Amino acid sequence: MSAHGTPIPMTAHPSGPLTGRADVPGDKSISHRSLILGALSVGETKITGLLEGEDVLDTARAMRAFGAEVTQHGAGAWSVFGVGVGGFSEPEQVIDCGNSGTGVRLIMGCMATSPITATFTGDASLNSRPMARVTDPLALFGAQSYGRKGGRLPITIVGAADPVPVRYATPVPSAQVKSAVLLAGLNAPGETVVIEREATRDHSERMLAGFGATITTEQTAEGRVITLQGRPELKPQTIVVPRDPSSAAFPVCAALITEGSDVLVPNIGLNPTRAGLFTTLREMGADLDYENLREEGGEPVADLRAKFSPNLTGIEVPAERAASMIDEYPVLSVVAAFATGKTHMPGVKELRVKESDRIDAMATGLRLNGVTVDEGEDWWTVHGLGHGNVPGGATVGTRLDHRIAMSFAVMGFGANAGVHLDDGSPIATSFPIFEPLMTGLGARIERTQA
Repeated sequence: MSAHGTPIPMTAHPSGPLTGRADVPGDKSISHRSLILGALSVGETKITGLLEGEDVLDTARAMRAFGAEVTQHGAGAWSVFGVGVGGFSEPEQVIDCGNSGTGVRLIMGCMATSPITATFTGDASLNSRPMARVTDPLALFGAQSYGRKGGRLPITIVGAADPVPVRYATPVPSAQVKSAVLLAGLNAPGETVVIEREATRDHSERMLAGFGATITTEQTAEGRVITLQGRPELKPQTIVVPRDPSSAAFPVCAALITEGSDVLVPNIGLNPTRAGLFTTLREMGADLDYENLREEGGEPVADLRAKFSPNLTGIEVPAERAASMIDEYPVLSVVAAFATGKTHMPGVKELRVKESDRIDAMATGLRLNGVTVDEGEDWWTVHGLGHGNVPGGATVGTRLDHRIAMSFAVMGFGANAGVHLDDGSPIATSFPIFEPLMTGLGARIERTQA
C-alpha cells in the first residue's frame, strides 16, 4: 500500500477471537531521529528494528539528498555514514516528505542553521498542514522561509549563514516544534534553550545525549527548560529501535473490544511521555498487563498482554495527559464507543492540525456508525454504548490519515456490522504490515472494490 497512490477501499468485518503474538513495527519517532542524528554524526551509525513505513523511508531519502550515505542491509537493518553537524550539502531536488509532519519539521530544523537552501513538499494532507509553528522559531536563528499562504508547503528554506542561538518558549505542546528548534540549535554557537509549559515526548533529548550532545533538562516555574550546547561533534551510535507504542495501540485496542481475545504485543517502548493511552485504558477497566518490564537503550520497555474487556467504563481523561497520547486519541475514541458511559477528552486542540482534523474525522465516522459524539474546539466526548451495542455498518472517510484508517478498522472488528474504509492506503505510512498482522491474529479485513 502507498499513501501516494491509488485509493484502496477496505472492509473490517466483525471478528474474533483475536489471539497470538503481534510483532508491531519499530517506533516511528525513534526511527526518524535515528536517521537524522546518524546523518549529523561523523562516522557510521548502525540501526536495527527501523520502521520501514513510507514516512521513515521518505526521511531516509531526504538524508541522502543532504549528503549522508544511507544504506539498507536487510529487514529493519540500516547504516548511516554521517556528514557531521553543519555538514549538510545543498540538495539538487525538492525534498518530498510524503505524509510525514514529523519528518518535514525535523528536517527543516536540522538544515535551517546551515548556509544552504532546500525546498520541501509532501502529499495533499501534508501540504495542507501548518508549518509556521516551525518556520517562525527557525527565523529567530536567521533562517528565511518562503511558502504558500498560511505557511503551508511547498516551502523553500534559506538556511542561516551566521546563525545565532535562540531561547524559545513553545506556544503549544509539540515534540515536533521542540525537536526542530533543538536540531537547529546544534549548528548555532552558544546555548539554545527551549521552554515547554507541558512536557512532550522526550526522544530527541534522550537521543541527542546518546549521540554525545551536551543537553540538560530542568523543571522550573517557567516549565520544562531544555538547554543544548551548540556545535558538538556527534558520535555515531548503534541503535536498537524499540517497537512503536502508537502502532501497538491498534492490536491492543482491538483485543479489548473483540470477544474472547488474548493478544501479546512484545517489546513495546513505555517512555512515560508516550504511554498515556495504556494508563487511560487501564483506568477504564481494561484487562491490560505489563509483562517483563525492562530497559533497552535508555528507554523503558515491556510486553503488553491485552484481553477482551467487556466491562469498560467511560472516564474523564486528564487534559495534562494529552501530550503523552496525542496520536492515540482516535483509537481511544473507538474503545470509548464500546465502554459504558461517557468518555470526555479535553485539551486536544492539537488533533485539529494533524494529518487531518482528527476530532472531526473520528466524530463524523463514529456518528455514521451509530455512536453519539459531542465536540468543541479543544475537546470531545464519546457516549459509550457498551459491549455488543455498537452498530457499525457505515462507510467512513479516512482523509489520507493512517490513524483514522486503522482506528475505524479496529471498530469494525468489534462492531455488529463491518466498517468500510473509503481508502486504506494511508496505513502504509506508519504500519505497512497492519493487514497481515491483524489477519494473523484472527481479524477479518479485506480489500474491496471502490
